[in-house]
Amino acid sequence: MASAFERNPGIPLDMGWVSSVRVNKSATERRAATNSGRRSVKKDWQAAWLLKAITCIDLTTLSGDDTPGNVHRLCMKARQPVRSDILQALGVADKKITVGAVCVYHARVKDAVEALRGTDIPVAAVSTGFPAGQSPYRQRIAEIGESVADGAREIDIVISREHVLRGNWQALYDEVREMRAACGEAHMKTILATGELATLTNVYRASLVAMMAGADFIKTSTGKESVNATLEVGFVMARAARDYLERTGYRIGFKPAGGIRSAKQALAWLALMKDELGNEWLSPALFRYGASGLLTDIERQLSHFVTGRYAAQHHMPMG
Repeated sequence: MASAFERNPGIPLDMGWVSSVRVNKSATERRAATNSGRRSVKKDWQAAWLLKAITCIDLTTLSGDDTPGNVHRLCMKARQPVRSDILQALGVADKKITVGAVCVYHARVKDAVEALRGTDIPVAAVSTGFPAGQSPYRQRIAEIGESVADGAREIDIVISREHVLRGNWQALYDEVREMRAACGEAHMKTILATGELATLTNVYRASLVAMMAGADFIKTSTGKESVNATLEVGFVMARAARDYLERTGYRIGFKPAGGIRSAKQALAWLALMKDELGNEWLSPALFRYGASGLLTDIERQLSHFVTGRYAAQHHMPMG
């Protein structure tokens, strides 16, 4: 993952900071509603923002029936996420627009690496017993190393939710710290599974601990929980990242995942990043969407911008 910023090395666990956190749920919900309701991007600006959103997508397939063939098709779409005629009409055919990464299970890492050979698109592997994180701990650590050895340049880990629910922040810190060490040069996205953490205060505290332990990104969800990425959770995690930057000087990336399927939702997340963290976060180095169906809707919106009508979904094939 290309970044001009110094990588977060982590800091010692600061329990005073973690314990002092309190999140006002009703105020957070009002703030998130304000963000989604007042931000509107129109016409040329909307097309530009949607093209930006494409570059921040982790194009994902995490199904039990994944095969080398469907991973190959996904990677071809990652290489050229928008039809060439649409790019020509928008005047950006020379910009070499690609998605931010391709995200797969460990078993499909080699297939994705081969399909993306010759590009700068990284392969991200979901590791550490994704999605539940309930496999034996040493096995979870070993899986990280195997994914890196197979060519994954990014690792999406899952935390043990038990540590958060029991308030065992030292155990969470130690776990994420060891996983970061196992990643080596591969960048680590720490999935908090926020829908299973009970409170927004827990989400904030888990975000802080993950960043202290060396996370390069904090990520909302696996996409497999009953509640995944919400703007309320995004607001809390963005504030945590902002506080961490102010205290340490290190920028932490953010990745919402699960349930983000429309261009309108994509724009709301970009607006949240711009408002809470600034323009530097409108880049794949610091912001990603975990999504599988989002790209199709964005491409349809861009087609509408060019032609004035919506194309059928089968005209926007995923590979």
